[in-house]
Amino acid sequence: MQVTTYWLEHAWLGTHVEPGVVLDVREGRIAAVRTGAEAEAPPPGAVILRGLTLPGLANAHSHAFHRALRGLVQVGSGTFWTWREFMYRVAARLTPESYHALARAVYAEMALAGVTAVGEFHYVHHAPDGTPYADPNVMGEALIAAAGDAGIRITLLDTVYLSAAIRDKHSGEPPNPHQLRFSDGTAEAWAERASLLKDGELVRIGAAIHSVRAVPAAQLSTVASWAASREAPLHVHLSEQTAENDACLAAYGCTPARLLADHGVLGRRTTGVHNTHLTDEDIALIGGSGTGTCMCPTTERDLADGIGPALPLQQAGSPLSLGSDSHAVIDLLEEARAMELNERLRSRTRGHWTAAALLRAATEDGHAALGWSDAGRLESGALADFTTVALDSVRTAGPVPRLGAETAVFTATPADIRHTVVAGRHVVRDGAHALVPDVPSALAESIAALRS
Repeated sequence: MQVTTYWLEHAWLGTHVEPGVVLDVREGRIAAVRTGAEAEAPPPGAVILRGLTLPGLANAHSHAFHRALRGLVQVGSGTFWTWREFMYRVAARLTPESYHALARAVYAEMALAGVTAVGEFHYVHHAPDGTPYADPNVMGEALIAAAGDAGIRITLLDTVYLSAAIRDKHSGEPPNPHQLRFSDGTAEAWAERASLLKDGELVRIGAAIHSVRAVPAAQLSTVASWAASREAPLHVHLSEQTAENDACLAAYGCTPARLLADHGVLGRRTTGVHNTHLTDEDIALIGGSGTGTCMCPTTERDLADGIGPALPLQQAGSPLSLGSDSHAVIDLLEEARAMELNERLRSRTRGHWTAAALLRAATEDGHAALGWSDAGRLESGALADFTTVALDSVRTAGPVPRLGAETAVFTATPADIRHTVVAGRHVVRDGAHALVPDVPSALAESIAALRS
């Protein structure tokens, strides 16, 4: 069995930065990690990675087609609900071919930003009029193929989206014309279709409940049972908007978090995305059940959603992960520092999370939220997924290497990513994508096709 040896000038090993680390990689996994005197100089034939090598970053919440909205929605004012009308227009234009082209470029942009795994919250299932394609999963398969072409892992979070709004405690409003292609009609029909999707070497299949406004309460347990029977990750947009909370209280007499708890949705394989407008009881329910929280600070600030209670959630027992969501930017290091900086603005004090804690949210805990529990660490037996940040750019030069974690989190950008390796395969080398040539042109062409 062939072994590839990497020599890391500096490596973050979860608690500290270590100089001169050797990784032996075999069959897509880290076979050995060597530090100390034996790693001071690169072994003969080793691949040399200059800078600070981190475990690969996990983008735990993505809507790939939202990348086509970047710039377009920055004119004028509005709210999440006005932004959503622009989103519907782009969704209406997607075909399997155009979705593959766009997602391939978006996932390549992620690899260039150090992302090695993405959680794709996927709900554009059918033709624009709601008619299923001959292959009912052709849109999801286009996303899986796009991630493979870009060289990164994907957890396809196949999403249940059945109603436009909460009608009453028994049912939801029918999907509006924009939403017809999102809906399978019932949770049972969704489960039948989603069951046709299969895991692969770089693929995990999970489930998602779009929100309590899009899935009536009576159908929540079907989705939870489907995910539980497969031990698959289950994600849900949770209390992103106060209007969602108000509608839930009016129809069910409880908050969205309580509704999900009462129908068996919360738990250790579940991640609530945003978790923005929560009561103290909600926080206790989420944390006490071990349900994760995926914060998406760049989207939450872009859409004026609000700042979620990430710190109380973590203190209550909710593991934190990070996502770029609508892709206002694709920069997981920015998501990490924004979580800390948002908390500073709210509290007017500094230092709520260490750089190491923020990196764990962006790496190990993010991968766990996506069902890749053997990723996100530079240790023997882990998946060989890692990324290298330059320590000599105009942004990162200066601090001593032992402060590399602080430098990466609080100063680096995707422009500082030099290498990304997934399953032992060099996907980004010296700042260039090895599989998708000219990523900016690929993005421009695929987005122009959707906007024309």
